[in-house]
Amino acid sequence: MSTVAKSSQTLLIDADDTLWENNIYFERAIAEFISFLNHREFTPEQVREVLNDVERECILTHGYGLHSFAHALVQTFERLSVETLTPALHETIHGLCHVIAEHPVEIIPGVPETLDYLAGRHHLILMTKGNFTEQTGKVGRSGLKEFFAAVEVVPEKDPPIYRATAEKYGLASEYTWMIGNSPKSDVNPALAAGLNAVLVPHGFTWILEHEEVCANPPGKLLILENFSDLRAHF
Repeated sequence: MSTVAKSSQTLLIDADDTLWENNIYFERAIAEFISFLNHREFTPEQVREVLNDVERECILTHGYGLHSFAHALVQTFERLSVETLTPALHETIHGLCHVIAEHPVEIIPGVPETLDYLAGRHHLILMTKGNFTEQTGKVGRSGLKEFFAAVEVVPEKDPPIYRATAEKYGLASEYTWMIGNSPKSDVNPALAAGLNAVLVPHGFTWILEHEEVCANPPGKLLILENFSDLRAHF
């Protein structure tokens, strides 16, 4: 990949699974849930497919975050289990979410040094989707907020949201980049909105964020192996 111009630009940077670990905790909870359900007919893979479908439904009604995830687990249990969902079972399922909520923020290696480097050269805005309280809480606990001129917590990442963000901050599209691990939320909609994008893949990106990267992007697109590689391009 070629190096982009070093002049000052605006970098919109994703949070979950870009700056810190996130989905690995949900994957552990899902594995525990599937083991707990111990379905007699469905394979673990089939249970996961049902959960994926239920999660898509819950996102429409509850948005993103632990509250929505908890609803998805409970509804999946109700759909698949022959047992009645007792208060004790309900508490056990919700306990899987409490473990995620209480987990310390685990910064991905190389992130603080890279943000320190980038903040001295460019205008950084942290742009994450999800529950406002959950996301701002993680930002605060991460110790990374100082590197950003602003923090945007949005309910969804789609072209209209990216256009609105660019308008809010008076950003020139040709000098604005969205950086993140999700093709579906960070790369493709940003490109569709006329911005540039950087994909930094994560080995455990949430399955509902999987999508083919735009083959002929209207803007510039970089695909890097690690977040630290941004220093060679910006």
